[in-house]
Amino acid sequence: MASANHTYLTSETVDGGVVCYSPTLITTNGIWKGSNPLEYSLPLFIVQVILVVVTTRVLVILLKPLRQPRVVAEIIGGILLGPSCLGNVRIMGESIFPVRSLLTLETVAHIGLLFFLFLVGVEMDVMVIKRTGRRALVIAVAGMILPFGIGIVASYGLQRHVSRNIHQASFLLFIGVALAVTAFPVLARILAETKLLNTEIGRIAMSSAIVNDMCAWILLALSIALSDTDMGDSDEGEGKPNGNELASLWVLLSGVAFVLFCFYAVRPAMRWVIKRTPEGEGVSDFHVSLILSGVMLAGLTTDAIGIHSVFGAFVFGLVVPNGPLGVALIEKLEDFVTGLLLPLFFVISGLRTNLGTISDVKTVVALLVVFVLASLGKILGTVLISIFFTMSFREGLALGFLMNTRGLVEMIVLNIGRDKRVLDDESFAVLVVASVAMTAMVTPVVMAVHRPTRRLIGYKRRNLQRSKPDVELRMLACVHNPRNVPALISLLDLSHPTKRSPIFVYALQLVELTARATAMLIVNSAHSTTSAAGAHDQIFSAFEIYEQHAGGVSVQTITTVSTYGTMHEDVCALAEDKHVTLIVLPFHKQQTVDGGMQPINPAIRTLNEGVLATAPCSVAVLVDRGLSAASRAAPAHTTTHHVALLFFGGPDDREALAYASRMVEHPGVKLLVIRFLPGDDLAIPTSPSVDNARDSRVITIVTDGSRQRQLDDECMNEFRLRNVSNDSVAYTERVVNSSEDTVAALRAMESIHDLYIVGRGQGEATPMTAALAEWMECPELGPIGDLLASSDFSATVSVLVVQQYVGGALGSEVLAASADSPTGGAVHQYLNNANQRISVVAGTHRGAAPASFNVGWNGR
Repeated sequence: MASANHTYLTSETVDGGVVCYSPTLITTNGIWKGSNPLEYSLPLFIVQVILVVVTTRVLVILLKPLRQPRVVAEIIGGILLGPSCLGNVRIMGESIFPVRSLLTLETVAHIGLLFFLFLVGVEMDVMVIKRTGRRALVIAVAGMILPFGIGIVASYGLQRHVSRNIHQASFLLFIGVALAVTAFPVLARILAETKLLNTEIGRIAMSSAIVNDMCAWILLALSIALSDTDMGDSDEGEGKPNGNELASLWVLLSGVAFVLFCFYAVRPAMRWVIKRTPEGEGVSDFHVSLILSGVMLAGLTTDAIGIHSVFGAFVFGLVVPNGPLGVALIEKLEDFVTGLLLPLFFVISGLRTNLGTISDVKTVVALLVVFVLASLGKILGTVLISIFFTMSFREGLALGFLMNTRGLVEMIVLNIGRDKRVLDDESFAVLVVASVAMTAMVTPVVMAVHRPTRRLIGYKRRNLQRSKPDVELRMLACVHNPRNVPALISLLDLSHPTKRSPIFVYALQLVELTARATAMLIVNSAHSTTSAAGAHDQIFSAFEIYEQHAGGVSVQTITTVSTYGTMHEDVCALAEDKHVTLIVLPFHKQQTVDGGMQPINPAIRTLNEGVLATAPCSVAVLVDRGLSAASRAAPAHTTTHHVALLFFGGPDDREALAYASRMVEHPGVKLLVIRFLPGDDLAIPTSPSVDNARDSRVITIVTDGSRQRQLDDECMNEFRLRNVSNDSVAYTERVVNSSEDTVAALRAMESIHDLYIVGRGQGEATPMTAALAEWMECPELGPIGDLLASSDFSATVSVLVVQQYVGGALGSEVLAASADSPTGGAVHQYLNNANQRISVVAGTHRGAAPASFNVGWNGR
């Protein structure tokens, strides 16, 4: 036995023989009794799991700056722990990974692999094949035919070096599948991390990968059936009948029967379970346990048929309908399977990968040449098909590399090929290293090749003030969870969409890309389907119902999956691509039962700040403090909604006035416009440049406050003239001499309003709000919005904070006014430099300072 402590033996007679085993080999008696824990199976297995998880996680962190998928780190971790590296160390090879422990480790690893392939099947949507466009289908077929053709040509020359005892057909299929496969789960994450998920190339790649993956599984099942028959033939010797001539046919027929049974018997049973589940409730634990038992039964069935057990688990996952059942299964399994069990499979692969066995130069060169040619064949075929479908060469090249993504499926193919003696140890090691190298190349090459061109000529209607009232308003409404939807729909309804003045809404669900984001989530976002479960269904169905009942509204639902650190890039890119005029963002706080405001996620605040800084159009932040409840209390046209516009002056306030102008057309809206004016007691600071007026070398630039005041007057007079006979609009003015007067005036307002609209007032510090700006808790709302949304403010009224897009409009008036002056050129150059400096400091894309921005020497 392994140790002197193993003294208690039990014997059983089996078929005339005696089997001895020790019941105490599983758990130790304790180190204080002289036992070595590593000599017992359970402590040893725990140490192995801990070592594997730590190693792979460290590699994931180290490779993250290189934007490598997790599967690359896990395969490299397996190789490092194997005989190629640390396995050569005596303590690792004899104590941590001894031969006697590999049976337990491999068994648990295959259980993890079984459930992971089940999850992959759950995440796939078989109906995607029906929805797949002709272009994606042709690319998927071309991406398999060309590598297969290269594999056919190469198999004749390679077999005598790699698999001398395997028949040609079996070897051909294994090499073809290994060369043609595309890793669907790995590709989904690469597309999400490279911001290509919602692009045309991303949608094509995902559709093609799903078709490719399913074809690969069918060919793999055929390869296993043929290899089993071929092995039986070679063992018995040529010319001797062994009863295996029809074995492959029986295996294939049994496999087809299993697939049909799953789709036409198991799938309806699962749909019955879903129908019996009450709406809003999760799937019962009993049904989940029954399905998990079915996974193992499916694996047992295909293994008994003669196909690998993972094929049964994968097919069983395919028949799980999209919806709450699939989500529940993923939530219960994914962390445990992918975080703990799956890395064990890569360690098993690493223990089998011995780079020291690579000695035959001819075999290595032949394998690498075939692998490279097959990869180039897939890239070339994809490029040609892409060009045929009028895609650019760069897009075709990026798509070709994406289709060359390798991963777990290829590792499964290679491991099965080694088990079936289709590949020897040397060939196995070479192909594993080549697969890792190809997958590691995908992200850097795609990022270097695919550079989407930015349109040089932008659209004109980037803010509401420039848009005509009878022109379609394009709005991007961002949603984090179903709780954001009612307030956004209420705001849309108050905006009074009509056939004469329609609103096109892009409802964008923002989903955080985490380490455990599933391929189901990513695929559903890529295809923009409404079949996703849980929150997706609730959000999309709510907007669809509103679209059906409201006139003049068109809604397109989109989902983006990204990290919060870069999510603002997705929002702004989509806004520019769709020619959006206004982006509406939910506030990062939600109202509690007692009326206070509680933060949801600090990262949402960072996202809002990023969008405000880089948006290509106007932005509004909606603070919901009962707007949705007020709208649900009664139908929109049978109740009165009181809206107040607080106007302090400046571009943002003029944009807020433009938005309020749409609302006054609503028959159920009462609008109160309150204009705050500075009193005579306010001291207007003078510019130090005046003191230097005697020096002719100093350029004197005075504050353009009068010009801003003139623009405010023009906009307000035009609004009042247009609504002079509208009884639903009231106008009043308040004169304030300080920030304290402003706060007192706001607190004195009646609490009958449902919504306050106010400009953000970014960079427009005035004595009316200067003290408020110093104590802002949420600068993204501006001084007035921050006060109205704070828990200290007595009135719990919803707030819409508007920021106007003024990029490219930099003081065109200022430049025009200075053009005729002798120093016009110097002023033009100074303003350009000042604008660049302001853009760098503020980190915004607002293009230039607003006309009211003080660019005198005391301004900044």
